[in-house]
Amino acid sequence: MALLKFPQGFVWGAVTSAYQIEGAWNEDGKGPSIWDGFVHQPGKIERGETADVSVDHYHCFPEDIALMQELGLQAYCFSVSWPRILPEGTGKVNQAGLDFYDRLVDALLKENISPYVMLYHWDLPQALQDKGGWSERFIVDAYSEYARILARRLGDRIPTWVTHNEPMVISLAGNFLGEQAPGLQDPFIALRVAHNLLVAHGQAVRALRAELPKTAKIGIILNITPTYPATDTEEDRQAARRYDGIANRLFLDPLFRGEYPADMLELFGPIFPEIPPGDLRTIAAPLDFVGLNYYMRAVMRNDPDTPLLQAAQVYPPESEYSQMWEIYPPGMYEMLTRIQADYHPKEVYITENGVCVTDGVDFDGRVRDERRIRYLRDHLTQVLRAIQVGVPLKGYFHWTLMDNFEWSFGYRMRFGLVYVDYATQKRTIKESGRWYANVIRNNGFGPEA
Repeated sequence: MALLKFPQGFVWGAVTSAYQIEGAWNEDGKGPSIWDGFVHQPGKIERGETADVSVDHYHCFPEDIALMQELGLQAYCFSVSWPRILPEGTGKVNQAGLDFYDRLVDALLKENISPYVMLYHWDLPQALQDKGGWSERFIVDAYSEYARILARRLGDRIPTWVTHNEPMVISLAGNFLGEQAPGLQDPFIALRVAHNLLVAHGQAVRALRAELPKTAKIGIILNITPTYPATDTEEDRQAARRYDGIANRLFLDPLFRGEYPADMLELFGPIFPEIPPGDLRTIAAPLDFVGLNYYMRAVMRNDPDTPLLQAAQVYPPESEYSQMWEIYPPGMYEMLTRIQADYHPKEVYITENGVCVTDGVDFDGRVRDERRIRYLRDHLTQVLRAIQVGVPLKGYFHWTLMDNFEWSFGYRMRFGLVYVDYATQKRTIKESGRWYANVIRNNGFGPEA
């Protein structure tokens, strides 16, 4: 059968986050982050695990870049640890932290791997959280300062910049559900966090554009969850609409339309923060691209007992599931075409897509993760479908390069193309990694693969 080919120049990469891979949590002048504090609280993380060492990328990055080169990666998206650069969140710069990212970027460029840098993937300096963190307005200026420092040091070598990764998760999982750092359960604070994240994003875009070459591209990464009613009743349709509002439109609309969804303002009522003049214009600063993360869909039913949202998720019994979520490849196409139709971004990247399934090293040293290969094939097929109908999709980044610390799940969930033995730090490229390398080599794959 014919090879399914992607457009010439399509970018193939992998993505990681600083807190999940770097380790070295208190080395070389790094300050504590909210996640450092969260994981050391009893009962917060499965089996009491921490990311103090994780996969020790801080010390092992040359080996990890060699793995990227072996996989044939054309690009690598990584986040910077804010408290590694500014231990107190503002003020004195930790030069050792900047030196680390200098070495990382130079080593990537030496192997012709394009660095995509992400300013923020959830590891806020604890010193800022102690003052209220993202819920307080001072954070906007602190974030802009941080963005300028990175742009001045790395901007001559990094062509692509991302502000936030998944502001929905930061605001809701961290400040409303309490499942992630800082572990708060306050809807009023969560909505203030969401708004301040978006304002800080817009201010950071301005700061980056003032410091970077005009050729640099700047965007944001959002996790988008296609949402469906559990039944065709009006009650379930409205429940799905509410979930879509809080998970997707609460962030998409201000970024691309300069306004919050009217139904969300009505739903939240007096707990939605007052919006100072000019904020929506700042949030809607023009972007060069949007990064989209896709893992799952949400099937929702009306549930009056669920606080605020009055909607609960349903898990169709006929579906396939990973260790965490339903596996639903058509959602990739539906997400991409919906974003294009409703918001018309200039360019789109898939910046996270992957699956956690049980795998391990067999007797002969191989990791035969056939389910991950099938997942990749099925989702990349949907990516190609979206390109063929006109979505300006420019690249795909697999989550993630290698197994690592999976937030509140600790080390039980493995998403990597590379298997890591956490006791020895030995890395082994999985069969899915070999398959992905072949896709990159051919800029496509056979539908039977």
